[in-house]
Amino acid sequence: MTPSTAHLGLPFFDDAHRELAPRLVAWAQAQSVDERDDRAACREWVRRLGEAGWLRYCVPAAHGGALERLDSRALVILRETLAFHSPLADFAFAMQGLGSGAITLAGTPAQQAHYLGAVARGEKIAAFALSEPDAGSDAGAMKMIAAHAISTGAGGTFDHYTLGGTKTWISNGGIADFYCVFAKTDVAAGTRGITAFIVDADTPGLDSSEHIEVMAPHPLATLRFNDCKVPASAQLGVLNGGFKLAMQTLDIFRASVAGAAVGFARRALAEAVAHAKQRQMFGQTLADFQLTQAKLGEMAALVDAAALLTYRAAWLRDEGEKRSGVGVTAEAAEQRNRSVAAAMAKMTATENAQRVIDMALQMHGGLGVKVGTRVESLYRDIRSLRIYEGATEVQQLIIGKSVLQGVT
Repeated sequence: MTPSTAHLGLPFFDDAHRELAPRLVAWAQAQSVDERDDRAACREWVRRLGEAGWLRYCVPAAHGGALERLDSRALVILRETLAFHSPLADFAFAMQGLGSGAITLAGTPAQQAHYLGAVARGEKIAAFALSEPDAGSDAGAMKMIAAHAISTGAGGTFDHYTLGGTKTWISNGGIADFYCVFAKTDVAAGTRGITAFIVDADTPGLDSSEHIEVMAPHPLATLRFNDCKVPASAQLGVLNGGFKLAMQTLDIFRASVAGAAVGFARRALAEAVAHAKQRQMFGQTLADFQLTQAKLGEMAALVDAAALLTYRAAWLRDEGEKRSGVGVTAEAAEQRNRSVAAAMAKMTATENAQRVIDMALQMHGGLGVKVGTRVESLYRDIRSLRIYEGATEVQQLIIGKSVLQGVT
């Protein structure tokens, strides 16, 4: 089943974007990965995406990337196209970008050289560790501690941090080669006391063996840090600047979450159209009924509405990157506008995709709930997108506050 690329003719995209999707479609259609073991399948997708060069879009050109800087529109196109073919392929791609995004934004030259090229080649699997059992949307409630110390022994002086606490709902947990971890370095300072660190998976004191089973299988784990020592050189970005860094990283990839949701919705619509055309009922096809045509029309409009908001959000971010240096006040205002646009895209795309997939499943009748059919798996796949990287309710708050402030 081949997705349409007609939407790439919209003015949000340039020629480089327009040639990207057809190449990826052709590649994705040639791939067949056994996804019954989600962890093994994710490793395989990372390997294939790396060998084919697609992961180069997750890092900047200076470190083996395909483009000078992270390009939100390219990320959206890639995730939408991969999600249409395989949600797990999309997951594998997205987590390479999100997991290494903080290193791209704030890593030292040595950190960037060590990790980013390997991410682009698919040689290292990345993960982003922010959430905790009692600190999801409320990052200020974080309890994980990073205590700084300088110790002296036979080997000389060791400047280090000792990490203690728990992270959970960590995508790529248990299979990642390294984690970008956020911890409190100033317990009394709330979100202003959080610092980021790069923690290699084989660091003593890190236990990533607790796999979390969810309704749409993908690598997910709880991480436990017990007297986990990392060198001071593992600090990522400025001291106590971790919350801002986490939000900047999420902001880059939020529109791409919407892109994945659009990909899911496009696949559900394509499955519904194919089924309606071949399903015989009362001497005609399901597609001949006006009720079916009305539902398909509603689904198509929901997909396009989500896509347009998604492409706008990605375009605004990319244009904003070009306009850096326009002044502190102007940049702050543009950043607020970009954040609101990304929130609108993420909220609308995931919620609309849920509706489209639900209608596609209903149109399939009993086949829609049969395990193993595409619409059944899409129904499970879409549900988590309405929660992770900022639940719908969080996006509503971002948008609502902007309305009250007269930003939108």
